[in-house]
Amino acid sequence: MNDIDKKIESLGITLPIAPSPAANYIPYVVSNNLVFISGQVPFENGEIKHTGKVGKNINIDKGKAVARICALNVISVLKNALDGDLSRVKNCVKLGIFVSCTSDFHQQPEVANGASDLMVEIFGEKGKHARFAVGANSLPRNVPVEVDAIFEIN
Repeated sequence: MNDIDKKIESLGITLPIAPSPAANYIPYVVSNNLVFISGQVPFENGEIKHTGKVGKNINIDKGKAVARICALNVISVLKNALDGDLSRVKNCVKLGIFVSCTSDFHQQPEVANGASDLMVEIFGEKGKHARFAVGANSLPRNVPVEVDAIFEIN
């Protein structure tokens, strides 16, 4: 067990099984020393359990929790991309967080912190990243949050 797996275990986190793509794309692409992770929605045990809009029927705390679920799926896909060896992560380069929200909701960064905080919890300094957090009028399957990522690897 490598240090990252030990860290995940010490945090009481169980990584989910990486979700399968829902359309004509692949879950990740490795290009040189970068891994690009396709957008991940809040699948839990193969099901989407969270739907709606932040600012309407989902509050900030719930949105942040959903962003964390999406980020857990990102890490599961990343682990698959790295043949199970998360210790190869050199840096989380960038996260993209899309928040399905009402037009008067302006706290996308607070929701995005659910994903950002998880990266730092797991990877420490290597988990600090650039990011964007934007509002969207709707997301696939009526999910409230979608997260994609880029990682630098050894």
